[in-house]
Amino acid sequence: MKDITAHVFGLKPREDLKKRIQPIANEEQIQAGWIGTCVGSLTQYHIRFANASAITSGNGYFEIVGLTGTVCCNGSHLQMAVSDENRTTIGGHLSDGCIIYTNAETVVLSSSAFVFTREKDHITPWAELHVNYIK
Repeated sequence: MKDITAHVFGLKPREDLKKRIQPIANEEQIQAGWIGTCVGSLTQYHIRFANASAITSGNGYFEIVGLTGTVCCNGSHLQMAVSDENRTTIGGHLSDGCIIYTNAETVVLSSSAFVFTREKDHITPWAELHVNYIK
């Protein structure tokens, strides 16, 4: 595999998690990236469950216990899990409106061996990940 690069950044209080990750992918010209890790906390979450049109949201204090997905200047696809003070955990598709409480220490890894694009695959109604391998 060709080079792997780590893009490390910390998000600050009141920033929107999703709205900060995509511009970084664009600025860094990440062609094929994935979430290495993300730890931090939120005061609001907005997630969407599979096959749901409505966004589920919550206000309070939540730990980010997982963030995963592909990151690319051609479009990202991210899933997140959060937990509350009662140890209730919820997860789904990351949506706009996930507001940082204290921080979100984030690492995006990328490789020059691939280029990710999002394309209709005629199996689902969405533009799905398409991987182009660089020789």
